[in-house]
Amino acid sequence: MSKIPSTLHTLTAGSQEYHYYSLPKAAETLGNIDRLPKTLKILLENQLRFADDESVEQADMQALVDWQNEGQSSREIGYRPARVLMQDFTGVPGVVDLASMRAAVESLGEDPARINPLSPVDLIIDHSVMVDKFGNPTAFQENVDIEMQRNGERYEFLRWGQKAFDNFSVVPPGTGICHQVNLEYLGRTVWTKQEDGKTFAYPDTLVGTDSHTTMINGLGVLGWGVGGIEAEAAMLGQPVSMLIPEVIGFKLTGKLQEGITATDLVLTVTEMLRKKGVVGKFVEFYGDGLKDLPLADRATIANMAPEYGATCGFFPVDDETLNYLRLTGREDELVALVEAYSKAQGLWREPGDEPIFTDTLSLDMSSVEASLAGPKRPQDRVSLKNMPKAFASVMEEDGKSYPSTETGKLSSEGGQTAVGIDRSFERSFQHNDSQAVKMGEQDFNLDPGAVVIAAITSCTNTSNPSVMMAAGLLARNARQKGLATKPWVKTSLAPGSKVVTDYLAAAELNDDLDALGFNLVGYGCTTCIGNSGPLPDAIEKAIQQGDLAVASVLSGNRNFEGRVHPLVKTNWLASPPLVVAYALAGNVQCNLSTDPLGEDSDGNPVYLKDIWPSQADIANAVQKVNTEMFRKEYGAVFEGDETWQSIKVPESNVYEWPSSTYIQHPPFFEGMQREPDAIEDVQSARVLAMLGDSVTTDHISPAGSIKPDSPAGRYLQEHGVKPVDFNSYGSRRGNHEVMMRGTFANVRIKNEMLDGVVGGETRHVPSGEQMSIYDAAMKYKEEGTPLVVVAGKEYGTGSSRDWAAKGTRLLGVRAVIAESYERIHRSNLIGMGVVPLQFPEGESRKSLGLTGDEEISIAGLSDLSPGGTVKVVIKQGDQERTVDAKCRIDTANELAYYRHGGILHYVLRKMIGAA
Repeated sequence: MSKIPSTLHTLTAGSQEYHYYSLPKAAETLGNIDRLPKTLKILLENQLRFADDESVEQADMQALVDWQNEGQSSREIGYRPARVLMQDFTGVPGVVDLASMRAAVESLGEDPARINPLSPVDLIIDHSVMVDKFGNPTAFQENVDIEMQRNGERYEFLRWGQKAFDNFSVVPPGTGICHQVNLEYLGRTVWTKQEDGKTFAYPDTLVGTDSHTTMINGLGVLGWGVGGIEAEAAMLGQPVSMLIPEVIGFKLTGKLQEGITATDLVLTVTEMLRKKGVVGKFVEFYGDGLKDLPLADRATIANMAPEYGATCGFFPVDDETLNYLRLTGREDELVALVEAYSKAQGLWREPGDEPIFTDTLSLDMSSVEASLAGPKRPQDRVSLKNMPKAFASVMEEDGKSYPSTETGKLSSEGGQTAVGIDRSFERSFQHNDSQAVKMGEQDFNLDPGAVVIAAITSCTNTSNPSVMMAAGLLARNARQKGLATKPWVKTSLAPGSKVVTDYLAAAELNDDLDALGFNLVGYGCTTCIGNSGPLPDAIEKAIQQGDLAVASVLSGNRNFEGRVHPLVKTNWLASPPLVVAYALAGNVQCNLSTDPLGEDSDGNPVYLKDIWPSQADIANAVQKVNTEMFRKEYGAVFEGDETWQSIKVPESNVYEWPSSTYIQHPPFFEGMQREPDAIEDVQSARVLAMLGDSVTTDHISPAGSIKPDSPAGRYLQEHGVKPVDFNSYGSRRGNHEVMMRGTFANVRIKNEMLDGVVGGETRHVPSGEQMSIYDAAMKYKEEGTPLVVVAGKEYGTGSSRDWAAKGTRLLGVRAVIAESYERIHRSNLIGMGVVPLQFPEGESRKSLGLTGDEEISIAGLSDLSPGGTVKVVIKQGDQERTVDAKCRIDTANELAYYRHGGILHYVLRKMIGAA
């Protein structure tokens, strides 16, 4: 094969000359790429730019071009993103690891200052604010003050990192969420770099430590979520090892109907793609429907790529991209470059584009209807009109059968009943599970289906002015009709950037949201990451006493079991205006398509259609969004307030680890030598937990609140921390002692080794004693017994939580044996030195009759090959069986990481010349 001739070209955009690696020029040697998906063109440019005949060979580029023949490839490539994005929950342990690596390098006699990010890293503190205060004008400032008090030790550490490390910036708390700041400010679509006196242009690409990094795909930027350990390797100059992916084309045609929102569209897309099966694949949107799809709507769809299972959900660059860049205050020079570069490289969306895809599906957007998703998975879409029926089915599964509004006819004549106060509808059913509640001056009954949390929470929707304005307009219309939020509803507004409150104020809608209790509570991720904060004591007590199945309605993207609030069994994703509507109705058993929300001042029923804003009203409100808002809010984005600026930190290159329950020196590099130890086979391991299908990283990794009687809660109390000061697991990710105690401790996890037990418990074998998973793991460690975890399909779905892998390793787990894996968690397990194994096709824990009492041995770990098989010997009593399990170490790079004991060990040794 002939070597590719030089592809370095120049182009002029605005008044600037740029150098770039030309894809059309490379195609003269590699073959026609006109119909190659645009995502793969970006990967091809990345290979072209880093070609060195070692880490990137011409065969890698040829494989990308030849992909068009089959729509797939088995070729492994090394991909180097332009930058790395972190949020503080996953970013803090990443910086802890970097600090620990510096200490390890120093202990090996090397210069610790050699450990620095080699690619730009932006860490945005957005996951630490909790909704402690709500429903009043001072809620925002009170929550910020509490956040700073709770997280002072973490923030001191991040301030140290900001000073100690090169190429590392921190966006302080109270600014916005990483995805929205990335979309509105950090993302450029085309990146530039100065080198040898020249300005080089190339696609803006990134990996992020939050799975919803994909939101930036809406701006034509290729990026996706990875685990913290993988992100650390990327920022330390290591390529992201990946197989050339399959690319699913999603064709969009038509337009949304009046009254249908971007949220309804994304829930429909999520349902379709989950049914299609796109785990580990790229999704690329195309079709002439894109010309009428605003960029904010594209970003909403791209945000939820993890929910439909894809690596990314990419939208190509077109005029709408340029319009958004201008709106958000990007300089004219950049806008000119994005257009010129995208057209020169064949990355511009042209009308009628029909790339070659692995497979396709399509949606006429005019068919989308008002929807929610739940009660515990984002892909389970429910039409608005079917919500009462959906809740009734939850009750049946829960062993309780309550008449819903489908069977208990609701009167539109108003009147109060025993099931609530100030109701504008009447149920014809009664049941014994309603709980009488007295809260302040108010008395009411709390019913099954009561909406106890209504949250316009950041991430998916708050970057989208159309749905945010719709929520404000609906609040205005409701207020004019005299409607009020039900007293048992905890309401909150947590936008993803300060720009949102600017434009709500400009449209004079903030007072209307405030009047219904949707006061600003903070700028950050709140409800959908488990930072919903406590419910009022009276509400929590009523739920517990009645074992009530209550509801949250939130505008986020995650509603997994136990995530939003441990007492809220059903959680429903919805558009911001529907969140407001359900706060008015107060119960998900109310059919919003047919039942009134309440009564107006004259006693007449008010229906959702009476207060739903028109598209014209929404469009007029959106016109209030202007460029100066973005320039004002992002003008000093890295500076922070006086409290942040006043944090004093040491100037040392190596971190001086304090006595802290937030930040501790992790044990990952203890005793590390220049050369890795040989890998030993697993002998006579015990099963720590046997889990079912779709076990998420939320089930595995510590998240949300810390219970006082949990192992982590006991540890904190032993170290002088009162339960009121526990904060959340996420805020304590820099302390491995807390995190390992919270691994597999989710209140909803179901270990099949125990009958009828829900929560982080297991059976210690052979004693038969039931205990917490952490306590059992420590008992096994004392006994010198290695551990394995057995699971079903889609093990590790959900957020890119590195602690799901770190905690697994620290508990002593050597291997996980499952039927299939989600991409990120599989990678993270390898990155922590845990081998992921897959049952042979047709085999499972059920077909093998496993109970968790077995002894399991694994042979062949010292002689692994990517995608090979290993012998798993299962011994129960006198019986012994052997299974050929597939090793899910898929690439040579992953195998190198595993042999070194983890990806960071490999990187560290390489940086000091020992690997």
